[in-house]
Amino acid sequence: MKSTSVSRRPQRRAAWIPRVVLTGLIGLITALSTIGTAQAGIGRGDHYAGSPWQTRSPVLAQHGMIASEQPLASQAGIEILKKGGSAVDAAIATSAMLCLTEPVLNGLGADAFVIVWDPETHKLYGYNGSGWSPKDRSLKQMQAAVKAAYEKAGIDPTDQIPLLGPLPVTVPGIVDAWFALHQKFGKLPISEDLAPAIYYATHGFPVTQVVAKYWEGNWKAFEKHRGLIKDFENAQKVFLIDGHTPHQGEIFRNPDMAHTLTLLAKGGRDAFYKGEIAHVMADFFKRIGTGPAYSDFADFHGEWVTPQSVDYRGYDVYELPPNGQGFATLEMLNVLKGFDLKKTGLGSPDTLMAEIGAFRLASADLSRWYADPRFYHVPVKGLLSEAYADQRRKLIDLQHADPNIAPGNPLPYQTGVYPSGSGDTTDFETADAAGMMVSMIESNYAGMGSGEAAPGLGFMFQDRGALYSLDPKSANVYAPRKRPFHTIIPAFVMKDGAPWMAFGVMGGYFQPQGQTQVLVNMIDFGMNVQEAGDAARWAHVGDATPTGVSSKGAGMVLLESGFDSGLAAALRERGYAVKVTTHAEGGYGGYEAIQYDAKHHVYWGATEMRRDGEVIGY
Repeated sequence: MKSTSVSRRPQRRAAWIPRVVLTGLIGLITALSTIGTAQAGIGRGDHYAGSPWQTRSPVLAQHGMIASEQPLASQAGIEILKKGGSAVDAAIATSAMLCLTEPVLNGLGADAFVIVWDPETHKLYGYNGSGWSPKDRSLKQMQAAVKAAYEKAGIDPTDQIPLLGPLPVTVPGIVDAWFALHQKFGKLPISEDLAPAIYYATHGFPVTQVVAKYWEGNWKAFEKHRGLIKDFENAQKVFLIDGHTPHQGEIFRNPDMAHTLTLLAKGGRDAFYKGEIAHVMADFFKRIGTGPAYSDFADFHGEWVTPQSVDYRGYDVYELPPNGQGFATLEMLNVLKGFDLKKTGLGSPDTLMAEIGAFRLASADLSRWYADPRFYHVPVKGLLSEAYADQRRKLIDLQHADPNIAPGNPLPYQTGVYPSGSGDTTDFETADAAGMMVSMIESNYAGMGSGEAAPGLGFMFQDRGALYSLDPKSANVYAPRKRPFHTIIPAFVMKDGAPWMAFGVMGGYFQPQGQTQVLVNMIDFGMNVQEAGDAARWAHVGDATPTGVSSKGAGMVLLESGFDSGLAAALRERGYAVKVTTHAEGGYGGYEAIQYDAKHHVYWGATEMRRDGEVIGY
């Protein structure tokens, strides 16, 4: 069969926007609407240098760099670096700005995960800033509450926790992550780190294109299913302007969030988890009848964890241990290094069959084994064992899609006990002049979150708890004070003992697929950091999930339109249902990265055209 390759036709792509799926599962977030298309007869011009699909050159700088999804957030991080702040100070400033400027993806009610390269100790540090469920709600009570919530809203009950209302709310972990990072690596007062976000929350900022479209679509979903939301008025007061969601270019202000951030700047972490803010949150949930209590906030702390790695063709790729899905990326890479992808070719049917097969194997394991390690012994060493990957790789047939992929058994490959405690989304990276690099990702989970907002605080609570399973036999089954399975995963790559790249790819369950494609593009096919993110992506849907959803045969492959036109037919011949998406409706995530050139001491930054992002260096 003719070799198939990645190409880029000069066309503009429409943005996609999260759809609230009441089953609690977002395998891939699909489009509710599009932003618009090119004028008839004209499309995107060609880039002067590099690959034809490359939308811009990589950003190069020596002294510091921020790569984020929002230009004002990147600028805030750069300002902190120029004031003498560390990459962690800059990360806190960028994170706070993203909470303000991208409430459709994250906020102060969200969770966060972080990987930090510290040039002084020559070590990678990981932080798990994910919150837990209420202490006083049992599995039996949750099951009954889920059924009652669907019935009251007039929706057919399912065995999935709904995305809206108080039931999926877990204690926010992002503020805890800020202060833990600052205590260990901060140089400036945290009041300075938070100052840019306080300023823009008070005075306002113009809403960017993709965010405006997300906002509109999220709100339609809230309105359609508001019967699940206990108190929608607070959210309406914060996030609407004269009754409508902000339009592109319209100025949005959030004085309540400015007040909350000011309390944090003055009172520290305790202001959120034990002080005035904690009492407001706890009183709100008490009034609406369910949700975290004051002790759930006061007792909560995130934890420092140990990033784990696999070697992929001489590059050490690091991810954080469960309750996140980062190890699915590592499982994929372990399987793929048994294939000669350079020989099969970029974008060829054989290459995609190998990549998709590797993801399906990892996804099956993810549905069976990934959960909060404080409640379930996750066989980490077995899952990341090369011998286990060798055994799993044999299940991939490059000519035929297997409709019956099942979880493997990593237990025979487990060489030791992994200790508990070691160990929709916006991603960003920061780097400073001293060589510190940060990969951080934060998320409400599905879009804007649960629809619930406590009065006067300026943020919505996440709906991350929709990712628990209600099946008592599941590793990820709901339990009091348990952290749910998480989709958000920061990533870091080392080469010959030195930092090589901090990066992330957003997009729910798509993230391991996206991360792996970026790494294969760079390591196997020699793309630069910008080309690797701009290249066309595939996504596989229909896999089993840790929430208890079963796989759907061989599933479906979604292809961005930049692939060669013969690829879809080739994959169909080999057993996959295929959909070519002419706009960004397939849920292909978003990407930011900072790569480090150790020889010349230069940072290379990238973001891509699917989002509003910007890289700034100096």
